[in-house]
Amino acid sequence: MRHANSTGTDVTRVLVTGVRGKTGLPLATSLVARQGVEVRGGSSDPSTVDIAGVHPVAFSWDEPAGWAAATDGIDAVYVVRPDRADAPELVGALVAGTPPSTRVVLLSDKDGGHPGSDYPAGWAPSVERVVRGSGRPWTILRPGWFMQVFTDPRFYAHQIADAGELPFPSGDAALAWIDACDIAAVAERALVEDGHAGRTYQLSGPESLSLPRTAELLSAAVGHPVIHRDLTIDEAVAGTEGFERDLNRLTFERVRAGGFAEVTDTVAQVTGTAPKSLRDFLSANAQALRRTGR
Repeated sequence: MRHANSTGTDVTRVLVTGVRGKTGLPLATSLVARQGVEVRGGSSDPSTVDIAGVHPVAFSWDEPAGWAAATDGIDAVYVVRPDRADAPELVGALVAGTPPSTRVVLLSDKDGGHPGSDYPAGWAPSVERVVRGSGRPWTILRPGWFMQVFTDPRFYAHQIADAGELPFPSGDAALAWIDACDIAAVAERALVEDGHAGRTYQLSGPESLSLPRTAELLSAAVGHPVIHRDLTIDEAVAGTEGFERDLNRLTFERVRAGGFAEVTDTVAQVTGTAPKSLRDFLSANAQALRRTGR
């Protein structure tokens, strides 16, 4: 469904949850550039949303009472799955409160394709099931590990810049790193173009890389040696607890089992453009990587 704006022009209204996040920001930016698309940027603090052309709206997983205002009259919603134990219930409630024809694009991950029954193995599939069973036209995105973990200080940026190491429990497995901007490009089309309803997209970068090879590429980007330090899973989850610890452990177990090594051509098929390589991503972000350590 399309709506008329104040000038009488038809528009498609899209709510982007997590609008300041790794996929939300590039998604909102690209949607705004489209003719006839009105973007609502969902954030727990709308005052911090400063994206040209985006209308900030209050959205927090902790405040369901505010969802109705954010979803009123929307045509599509990008749902960034919250990594918390009650995500199936929260996502189900959010989607149920949208207009019946709303296109729902869920950012899931590779674990969504592993229908385990034991906690937390069945958690990601449960989130996907509530979207599929919502009665809304849906698209599910299952990307691998984001390249942005190398530039984000909350993940590996400081270790790379300061210590010259990449501490990661790979167990000799490879990963097909993907740029979050390529995920956003697929989401953009699923939200506003036909032909994506009922599809589950497995998303990856263009190549599967071992962690030592990843460290070599990081070395070239930051201008000093970076080595891969293979942690045990216990070491990797140290300092976390509860659901976060259980989820991280499960994820690293699947990394070690090769669950994030698959390379697909889905990004190119959906967008018409090949996904960015890790070499190109690191080259484009080399200055940011080096500044992290200063």
